Amino acid sequence: MKIVVTGGAGFIGSHLAARLSGLGYDVAAVDCFHPYYSAERKERQFQTLTGGRVPLVRLDLLDGERTKRWLVEFRPDVVYHLAALPGVPYSLEEPLAYIDYDIKATVNVLAAAGEAGAAHVLFASSSSVYGDRGNVPLREEMADGRVVSPYAAAKYGAESFCHAYAHLYGYQMTIFRYFTVYGPWGRPDMAIGTFLRRLLAGEEIVVYGKGTARDYTYIDDIVEGMIAALHRSGGRSEVFNLGAGAPVTMEQLLAELRKHFPDMKIVHAPERKGDVKATWADITKAERAFGYRSNVPFAEGLARTVAWAREYER
Repeated sequence: MKIVVTGGAGFIGSHLAARLSGLGYDVAAVDCFHPYYSAERKERQFQTLTGGRVPLVRLDLLDGERTKRWLVEFRPDVVYHLAALPGVPYSLEEPLAYIDYDIKATVNVLAAAGEAGAAHVLFASSSSVYGDRGNVPLREEMADGRVVSPYAAAKYGAESFCHAYAHLYGYQMTIFRYFTVYGPWGRPDMAIGTFLRRLLAGEEIVVYGKGTARDYTYIDDIVEGMIAALHRSGGRSEVFNLGAGAPVTMEQLLAELRKHFPDMKIVHAPERKGDVKATWADITKAERAFGYRSNVPFAEGLARTVAWAREYER
């Protein structure tokens, strides 16, 4: 089976490409190395995780014609479309960039996948599409477009295009809504990555807002769920939450970090625009459809991430 992973040099993409390759699939990764964060870091994480076993194509998915030519030539059976511009704060500064990279590029990939004859397209969305609903379990049908950031709006819009193009081309469509993915090589702009980098440098960490909680999900659980969904039955367009199903409060996160950094210093700041107060995945649907489950407890996952950071983030 031939598989393409877009955003393949990113955090989740690199892990996914490496795992698929290890399982014996014929995998190719695509990335444009957008400067949202260091291209050098992306190259390093991709080569470290894949061991040079996965070809990496530099391709700007905003170039619709080139995207179609390349996919038609490769003729994948499956496309995992993870490429996107991430992050809530930056979307407040550059909202139009998110329309480009999270919607226009997605439309290009969806059309190209159809022209290339792909049987299954799997799309990376986000828990941010649920908006700010408080600390309650979020079921897939609860997303209604009432989001609180341009990033979330772009992801919700991209989901609609996924359904449309699945109907137009007849391929199977699977949409994943990730809940705060963390782990080795985690995105450097996210809370855990930022905290670890500052703590290793002996600096204070900044905590925004009070009473927040996130459904932190370890990268291995996310990847295994994405691969399990590859062979799900039904053939229809479906949306699935991929999370741990157990929110972690900021106080719990800080308590776990203090076990590894006893001298940790914290500065509190007001909450940021666009941030939601809590996320909590109801993972019942994914569990029933393809046996998804979260296997790595937060304390264990964080310990693994700290150990990785001590080796690679200095």
